[in-house]
Amino acid sequence: MRKLKNSELDRLDVSAFKKAKKSPIIIVLDNIRSLNNIGSVFRTSDAFLIEKIYLCGITAAPPHNDIRKTALGSTETVDWEYAEYTIEVIEQLKSNGVKICAIEQAENATMLNDFTPESNTKYAFVFGNEVKGVRQDVVSASDYVIEIPQFGTKHSLNISVSVGVVLWDVFSKIKNLKSLI
Repeated sequence: MRKLKNSELDRLDVSAFKKAKKSPIIIVLDNIRSLNNIGSVFRTSDAFLIEKIYLCGITAAPPHNDIRKTALGSTETVDWEYAEYTIEVIEQLKSNGVKICAIEQAENATMLNDFTPESNTKYAFVFGNEVKGVRQDVVSASDYVIEIPQFGTKHSLNISVSVGVVLWDVFSKIKNLKSLI
């Protein structure tokens, strides 16, 4: 096997990305502290054609050098919007028929591997603060609480890792749903 050169990867340019059909997935960042985590979320969202990212509360917004360092240009491709209050974003999305999924450890949470997205449904996945997680009012307002199964000694994954795990899993499931239709 030979590693592929970047020129062989057949990636979209910015204009083509903006015009491309997006995944029915929205990301909501609830008070994320780390600028590097925010940049990583942009980059992962670009990889899976995410429709939009909402940056809420203390979550910083582009342009910022520390976001740009990990985003590698994806702040120019992925649509985003800043909102002061996460709960207001959640209420707005719900009023537009979007299903809200808090990624959190909670009573009666659905394990990610057991979560089955419905076809023709748009989802917003809420990821919380590196220390405190998703705010309780947001968890309470969510349609689903989804937990990433973990088997070691630590209580959580880094938020940027959590985004990658969830997006890959949900994107794969949605893609499989579409191939069955």
